[in-house]
Amino acid sequence: MEYVFAFVACVQHMEETTNNQPKTGLLLVNLGTTEAPRWAAVARFLREFLSDPRVVDLPRYLWLPLLYLVITPLRAGRSAAAYRKIWWPEGSPLLVLTQRLCDQVELKLNGKADVAIGMRYGEPSIHRALERFRYSGACRVIVLPLYPQFSASTTASVYDAVEKALKAMEWQPEIMRIEQYHNHPGWVEAVAASIRAYREMHGKAEKLIFSMHGLPQRFVENGDPYEDQCRQSIESIVSTLGLKRDEWLLTYQSRVGREPWLQPYTDFTLQELAKAGVKQVQVVCPGFAVDCLETLEEIEIRNTEWFVAAGGEKLEYIPALNDSEQHADLLLELINW
Repeated sequence: MEYVFAFVACVQHMEETTNNQPKTGLLLVNLGTTEAPRWAAVARFLREFLSDPRVVDLPRYLWLPLLYLVITPLRAGRSAAAYRKIWWPEGSPLLVLTQRLCDQVELKLNGKADVAIGMRYGEPSIHRALERFRYSGACRVIVLPLYPQFSASTTASVYDAVEKALKAMEWQPEIMRIEQYHNHPGWVEAVAASIRAYREMHGKAEKLIFSMHGLPQRFVENGDPYEDQCRQSIESIVSTLGLKRDEWLLTYQSRVGREPWLQPYTDFTLQELAKAGVKQVQVVCPGFAVDCLETLEEIEIRNTEWFVAAGGEKLEYIPALNDSEQHADLLLELINW
């Protein structure tokens, strides 16, 4: 069981300032979300997200005109409609839950560090969080992307943004990087405990589906460790739960475009199970730190409809760790605090 801490030392070890402000900043980073479930806001988010070369690595001169003139106009309306189905009175579930998790962590640290969230795309930005830390007198920043499994398209992109912001700010604090925690014992136990608690309350389904976010197959062929880490994650969780091999499946969701992505695909698998006579399934998405569009709309709404239409009777979604106390405790474990 291994998890990686990468350190870049720039200044001396953290101490308290004379005005009792913490000199360590803890930055919790999530993917990001649209500011509102409306076409214009979603279009802005999609343009920022899909223009990241870590996400779409096509030549810029080909991809950007296509993104701005074709992809965004077509996808923004559909995405806005999907967001409206899961939007909370307080705002986007991803943003609300990430902030609640941040508040939990800050409460547990009891003034030992300044804690802030930064979204890789959209607001509140990574740059804004780093500015806050500098203003408070921080000389050390811990960056914790809320992605258990490492991928260049997610975790590495976060550090691209951190480095770009620090360069623009002409600021060089000590940086502690947490690059993955896919088989950290605390994370494995937290996910296993959430599954166990849900099944104790609702009973077991015929199949437990572990649905991870997808990735183009060629990314893995080019050396991205994401698929291996997903497999290790699920094997560790399954072992902790004591599940038999025929009780669970690992699948991948959220693919876009026509090129091959990691397989088996979640939507196809659910429909095939239903056609084969499986009536009840439970789906958990442990790659997502908090619930968001991909869990609340894609899995809990859209895939449920497809499963039932194919002959299934009931799909239950097991929530992410979200802002639970165990999740907050895990994050403190990851930073050795």
